[in-house]
Amino acid sequence: MKNIVSSEKLKIAIFGKTNSGKSSLFNAVLSQKMSIVSDEPGTTADPVRKALEIPGIGPCVLVDTAGFDDLDGELGRKRVAMTRKTVDGTDIAIVLLTDCDELELEWISFLKNGNIPVIPVIGKCDIPGKERMITGTVERTAGRSPIFFSAVTGEGLSGVLEALKEVSVGIRNSGTLTGELAGPGDSVMLVMPQDNEAPEGRLILPQVRTIRELLDKGCTVVCCNENTMEASLGRLSSPPDLIITDSQVFAKVWKLKPGSSRLTSFSILFAAYKGDIGIFMDGTRRMSSLGPDSRVLIAEACSHVPTNEDIGRVKLPAMLKKYFGSGLRTDIVSGDDFPEDISSYDLVIHCGACMFGRKHVMSRISSVCRQGVPVTNYGLAIAWLTGILDKVDIPGFRKV
Repeated sequence: MKNIVSSEKLKIAIFGKTNSGKSSLFNAVLSQKMSIVSDEPGTTADPVRKALEIPGIGPCVLVDTAGFDDLDGELGRKRVAMTRKTVDGTDIAIVLLTDCDELELEWISFLKNGNIPVIPVIGKCDIPGKERMITGTVERTAGRSPIFFSAVTGEGLSGVLEALKEVSVGIRNSGTLTGELAGPGDSVMLVMPQDNEAPEGRLILPQVRTIRELLDKGCTVVCCNENTMEASLGRLSSPPDLIITDSQVFAKVWKLKPGSSRLTSFSILFAAYKGDIGIFMDGTRRMSSLGPDSRVLIAEACSHVPTNEDIGRVKLPAMLKKYFGSGLRTDIVSGDDFPEDISSYDLVIHCGACMFGRKHVMSRISSVCRQGVPVTNYGLAIAWLTGILDKVDIPGFRKV
């Protein structure tokens, strides 16, 4: 399980009202007490996450959320807002029902409209007289029969696990980062970022993930940075079939690469693997309509301490202003801090999202598209700004 990064694990979230038994179910699935269980409403505030491995499913992240009916005061509304944000990254939803009222049915519909499979569970079934006549209503709304669960007796836990196993089939991204760009026997050069403010030799997730995949495919891998690339090429007996670079040095790498070598970037690979490359390419083409008065939102998937060489906070804004004019405005958000209303922006540029799962990225793309705002990706945007978009290779997309 340690060899699979968090963004590649299925995200299973438990939703329901306050005191519906969400934390009890969370602890039962984990077979340990991770969430505090109490009769006091609002015990769970921020989402509680725990990595685990479920037989027949594999590595997952289980999430316990605050009650979606907790609207008592400002704190309650903030809890519900956090619960709603959890939906964006959810692959499978367990909805714990108490009385199958309008709010619970609305949440089932809300999740299903977001293309999230829903497993309905009726909790506290050990309580005498617990109504089971709501099964038909739940079936019609959720599209499957509810599972009756008791944290006291353990009834229904095996049914929940079986349902998760059934629903999980086919959810994980079955493609590969490099797609058709690299195959057995190919030689691939990876041009790593040369970050003067990072510890020497540091590798970050996109590079680690790419190296692992290329080796598994049977490729020969050579690593260097933009300052050692020329010397590394000189030591090779033949030019590499493919060069994968950090996007921020596209211009330098393009000038150094042999004519027969194909070129792409880590960010572009992640854009195709985790997002909708067609939508991203359309957003990239629409960059030509930007001007000095435009407003651009730059979105980072991870939260980190900015550096002077930060690509999203420093280099990309500088490139945009140099190309379109200093009046162009850039706003930056990170982590889960993605605004619901982005209608005032002329373009959204998202990072490669190596820390997000595909469901999370696609949820953001859908939100942006609904509001009529074009969206692209760091690597594609930088390739366009550098003037080489039509010369780089993009998995699953023909050259423009």
